[in-house]
Amino acid sequence: MAVTISLVLLFGLVLFFLLRSHTLGYGAAFVAVMFGFFLASTGASDPINQLTRAVIDAIPDL
Repeated sequence: MAVTISLVLLFGLVLFFLLRSHTLGYGAAFVAVMFGFFLASTGASDPINQLTRAVIDAIPDL
């Protein structure tokens, strides 16, 4: 749960800075958010979560 919230904050900050630097337009940001929203409701969400968990577990603790 804490990792999910951290990733949401991370991606939210990246999206915010892309919008501020005008690298990403509002339309593209909306499409990216909607893609993520609808992707979360598909069968692909479990493998994505498993892959993310495997990558996080592979990173050694500092």
